[in-house]
Amino acid sequence: MHWRVKVAAMAVIPTPAALPASHPALRPPSVFTLAWRQLLRDLRAGELRLLVVAVTLAVAALSAVGFFADRLNAGLARDASALLGGDAIVASDQPAPPAVAAAASAAGLALARNVSFPSMARADEAQGGAARLVAVKAVSPGYPLRGSLRITDAPGATPRQTREIPAAGTVWVDAAVLDSLNLRIGDPLLLGDAALRIAAIIGEEPDRGTGFMSFAPRVMLAEGDLAATALVQPASRVIYRSAVAARTGDARAKTAVREFVKTVKAKIDSEGWRGVRVESLESGRPEMTQTLARAQAFLNLVALLSALLAAVAVAIASREYAQRRLDDCAMLRVLGQSQRRIAWAYALEFIAVGLLASVLGVLLGLAVHGVFVALLVGLVSASLPAPSLWPALFGIGVGLTLLVGFGLPPVLQLARVPPLRVIRRDLGEMKATSLLVLALGAVGFCALLLAVASDPKLGAITVGGFAAAIGVFALVAWIAVSLLRRLVPGSRAPRWLVLATRQVAARPGYAVLQVSALSVGLLALMLLVLLRTDLVDSWRAATPPDAPNRFVINIQPEQSEAFQRQLRAGGVERYDWYPMIRGRLVAINDKPVRPEDFAADRAQRLVEREFNLSHAAQPPTHNPITAGKWVAEDPEALSVEEGLAAQLGLKLGDALTFDIAGIQKSGRIANLRKVDWGSMRVNFFVMFQRDQMPELPATTIAAFRAPEGVAAVAFDSALSKAYPNITNVDVSASITQVQRVLDQVVRAVEFLFGFTLATGLVVLFAAVTATREQRAREYAVMRAMGAGSALLARVQRAELVGVGLLAGVLAALAAAAVGWALARYVFEFSWTASPWVVLAGGAAGALLALAAGWWGLREVLRRPVMETLRRAPE
Repeated sequence: MHWRVKVAAMAVIPTPAALPASHPALRPPSVFTLAWRQLLRDLRAGELRLLVVAVTLAVAALSAVGFFADRLNAGLARDASALLGGDAIVASDQPAPPAVAAAASAAGLALARNVSFPSMARADEAQGGAARLVAVKAVSPGYPLRGSLRITDAPGATPRQTREIPAAGTVWVDAAVLDSLNLRIGDPLLLGDAALRIAAIIGEEPDRGTGFMSFAPRVMLAEGDLAATALVQPASRVIYRSAVAARTGDARAKTAVREFVKTVKAKIDSEGWRGVRVESLESGRPEMTQTLARAQAFLNLVALLSALLAAVAVAIASREYAQRRLDDCAMLRVLGQSQRRIAWAYALEFIAVGLLASVLGVLLGLAVHGVFVALLVGLVSASLPAPSLWPALFGIGVGLTLLVGFGLPPVLQLARVPPLRVIRRDLGEMKATSLLVLALGAVGFCALLLAVASDPKLGAITVGGFAAAIGVFALVAWIAVSLLRRLVPGSRAPRWLVLATRQVAARPGYAVLQVSALSVGLLALMLLVLLRTDLVDSWRAATPPDAPNRFVINIQPEQSEAFQRQLRAGGVERYDWYPMIRGRLVAINDKPVRPEDFAADRAQRLVEREFNLSHAAQPPTHNPITAGKWVAEDPEALSVEEGLAAQLGLKLGDALTFDIAGIQKSGRIANLRKVDWGSMRVNFFVMFQRDQMPELPATTIAAFRAPEGVAAVAFDSALSKAYPNITNVDVSASITQVQRVLDQVVRAVEFLFGFTLATGLVVLFAAVTATREQRAREYAVMRAMGAGSALLARVQRAELVGVGLLAGVLAALAAAAVGWALARYVFEFSWTASPWVVLAGGAAGALLALAAGWWGLREVLRRPVMETLRRAPE
């Protein structure tokens, strides 16, 4: 209602002298009543639509990720003992020292052992002689100490729980082993040199693990039958686990487990046990756990971007809301409302809006996280515990922080509008928000986002990158507008272009705001698009057409010539062939190596494990030398992978000493190699630069491309029959499995991407419509001076395209920089943005700004001129 109409209406209100002092008309409404009326009015009029949508989307994205992570962590905590197979696990790559069993006995704990490794299982000739990669586990009596082991006597039967282990001379297998080898219960299964009878089908195995190798079908046998298979060789990759468990469940039993863990860790440190570790779900870090962690990082990134965009949208929309309320607040001041009452009324209204939007966001996030669980089926259990209240409370806190930190400061300025504005419309205009208030809100919000990220690098790069980008956007926009004011086209340029450039140059503050806000929205959208296309594609990069699809390990020296002849006979002419030596790094520059000497977790894990070493007179053709020089047949020269050198702080000339089956072997780093671990070729961390090293125990590893189709089955079967000790790994199947897992992760990320896309569009819409009233007044004046609607439409389109083009280019450059930092330091990918990103960004910015302007400003050109001029300051 225009202020003149409001004043006219006041004339019919009875004067105070005509009413008794107790009359309700003389009692002003309470602050709560005033806030409630304002809230209902603004909701009905759609004034708070942008605020509610922005906060709801941000809270939904954050709480969806929060609910998912909360349930996942609760599930892991619930099932930790069963998944580990005991209360504590001591894992090693050699048989555990006798002191481990002694410590368990002294603590009164039960002990069970198991040995696991990949190998090839075969059917005998009577059943077709097929072969298949399996995960072998040899278990001792008492296994498992925690969890349930269930078996069946026939495929499809209901599993029954058992406390037994396979009897001597028998194995229990997954049903997939029977299907792939065309076997039945009672048939013999060939493992290495042994033939063991299949006695049962494994229905449930508690400590199966989550690594990709655990997806290979299981073959379980008694520990006493392991020696007969002859599968464990000096260079075999075998994991020995000793599980311990308390015999009772009281507090003393938990104390006994803690004392055992403390004792073993002390032994590891004091006696220098190498390759021995106390294993947990967190410290084991199997491949699938890393995949879930990377998926969590992607989801956190998308949620962070949604929240950052929502902050921008709330700041813009709240300022526009406050701008439209200036006249109303001036009238409230005329009617006697104090600044304090007005400030409280708007503060309560915005808190109520924040609660409403946050609750809606939490409910939406609760539904969305269920979609995550469905999309990641197979990676996470569908029977996860119910979520706690913490993600909901956190989401509501984020929503309120958004409204209070970014929305309330400009609205509180309404309390300072002078009553004189009812007759002087040029008074009481909005001012820049207090930098202190804005800084406090931004700091609090950034702290919440860093907590959401759960990864300091991810949070710092994302939040810090956006903060720096906003500053750069504003600076570049200001410079561009300043240049535009000097370079406004002259009379020779089209009239619409002259008017458009003058429009932008005439209000530099609005132009800077629009370009900055549009750039931030486009930055988030482009960053996710780049991560989805380039970054995820490099994660899932396909192997070259001629890449090896078979890796064979455990080839003994006396088998080398015959094995190579069989490869050539099968049509395999090109293959990698390298000796493989197991060695542990024990000293750097004659200083003993200890895990605690390194700060990074990965560096500690590297020095605790045995390396796969090799030797060759010439460097591998797929490993370019990046530093130093390869010197053939130099007895002291070592070639080190550059990533390992960076992790352990190694440099050219450093002396390394390895313990190889009790033999101390030293050398100096002569060069660094770049290794592409995704190349599907044989690669090593460290290589000696000699052709022959007969003094060291070694087996051979081969990589080659096997025949395709049905011939591959016969080829693999022939190799396994001729050399039962080898492990033939079909990498093509593993790659397919990895790609399937990554497809699930990407689908979950893309699903959440929709929230960020919607929030980004809200920012674009808010940025474009922030100048709606200013544009309406300017266009009204132009129309009053004779400008036609067609001309003004072209002026508007030109202005939007120019602003969007600049914002798109700036956003593309920032997205490339932030994407590179995330790829390098968070997701650990080698990634470079395409030069076409800048062009595509500029085009996308222009089109999106034009679309948002058409939708948000379409009524400006249709508004009657007199109505617009009446609203203008006099």
